[in-house]
Amino acid sequence: MLRALVLLLLLANGGYYAWSQGLLRDWGLAPHEQAEPQRLANQIHPELLRVLPQPGAQPASPAAVSGQPAPTAPAAPAVAPGTPAQSTPEVAAASAPQGECLQAGIFDAAQADVLRRAASALPEGRWRLEPATLPGRWMVYMGRFSDPDQLAKKRAELRALSIAYDRPNGALEPGLSLGRFSTEEAAQRGLATLAAKGVRSARVVQERVDMPGFMLRLPEADARLRAQAEDLRAALAGKALRPCS
Repeated sequence: MLRALVLLLLLANGGYYAWSQGLLRDWGLAPHEQAEPQRLANQIHPELLRVLPQPGAQPASPAAVSGQPAPTAPAAPAVAPGTPAQSTPEVAAASAPQGECLQAGIFDAAQADVLRRAASALPEGRWRLEPATLPGRWMVYMGRFSDPDQLAKKRAELRALSIAYDRPNGALEPGLSLGRFSTEEAAQRGLATLAAKGVRSARVVQERVDMPGFMLRLPEADARLRAQAEDLRAALAGKALRPCS
């Protein structure tokens, strides 16, 4: 009984092998054909199939996809030696020199009015007067003198000591200024230096308190604007245009 079962299994396996390999095709026994072109006929809308490139891969040209050689790009025209290279507008704009920021000051209100009228001849939007603080000023001072003779006598004494002097402003006339300073401490040091030279009747006074002022600023002064700003020389009250700080 066992021998018959084994023999039956061997025959079944042999028959399945012969059927799957098409050996029984002549007797009408063969599996359904799965090779080309029958499988192509079973495709559904093959035109919708799209092959996606791998991430980071360069996209293939249509010529490469179709199997045709890719067209050769035209060679760049040769540039003769000494011929200037043509630049794009973007490159030309990036390489154009930019104007620098210039400023002058500080001007008091009266000086700013004069400067404002003179600067109105410059291109609109290329200059401005900005508020600033005109710092106080201190002076080593001699005076006030009661008469011209006393003033002349002090001048002669200062010349004998080789000490420079000039006239003060406003309410300090008639008198003599022996030096102006931005701080009281600096003025006191100046007074001590003069005392060591023999000056006895000088003292430190505040010539000007802190007051509102103005600063002239040219934010982007190119060569053309700097040339135009030369016409402001008389209105700058002796102050020069310098790079912005």
